[in-house]
Amino acid sequence: MPSTTSQSERLARAFKALSNPNRLRIYQQIKQARVSEMTDSGCKLVDFINSLKVGAPTVSHHIKELVNAGLIRVEKEGKFVTCHLEEDMQWELRAFLDE
Repeated sequence: MPSTTSQSERLARAFKALSNPNRLRIYQQIKQARVSEMTDSGCKLVDFINSLKVGAPTVSHHIKELVNAGLIRVEKEGKFVTCHLEEDMQWELRAFLDE
């Protein structure tokens, strides 16, 4: 099935976001947490700050880029931010790579 322009644009945004090593690590960490816990409990912003050893503003920027690319979604509960995979985009990436 040929790619549509909008699909190509979505994939290009996703790949551009994932081309940054820190954003790729964040995405992988969310994905691994989902697999290991067998639930979509997500990852907390503080988890990324601790694992990447970068400041909160930098992590927030990376999270924003992943959200804008449609790769993850965030849920805010008070001052806590939890990140979850966007399943549709994960399947779209998988389908593209499997073609």
